[in-house]
This record gives sequence, structure tokens and C-alpha cells, in this order.
Amino acid sequence: MKRKTGPDFEANLETLEQLVEGLERGDLSLEESLQQFERGVALIRSCQQALEAAEQRVKILTAGSQGEALADLPSPDGSDPQADEAADEEP
Repeated sequence: MKRKTGPDFEANLETLEQLVEGLERGDLSLEESLQQFERGVALIRSCQQALEAAEQRVKILTAGSQGEALADLPSPDGSDPQADEAADEEP
């Protein structure tokens, strides 16, 4: 089940880009500019939280049961990267 607590990262980023473009045009009043800036700061914080949550998920997924890193996955061509490294180290 996918959890959604609000707009997704991409939607927030797109909205933020639109806000920046609007502010750069310079056709807003000071009060409107401040409101848009405040909204932009909230969007930035939301994006940062989403990125931190994604980073945490990646750390959890790549850590083994005892905290060790998972072994490298096989390459798309089917070769074993660890076997390749061992072969490179032998004289």
C-alpha cells in the first residue's frame, strides 16, 4: 500500500519552479511577493523532508540485518562484480 500524505516531490518541485519564475518577472506587489516567497520556503522544506525520507529508505534497504552493506548485485550482463574484483587482485 502506497502512503500519500500530500503532494508528491515532483509536484512540489514544479510548483516551486513556477513560483520562482513569477517572482523573477517582478510584476507582483511586495505583499504578493512575500506570500509567494513564504509558500516557496514551505515547498522547499517539504522537498527536503521528502529527500531525507528517501535517503533513509535507501540506507535501510542497502543495510544488512547486522548493519553491514549488502553485497554488490550482479551486473546487467550477468557477471559477478565481486568475482571480477578478486580476479583483478590476483598477481
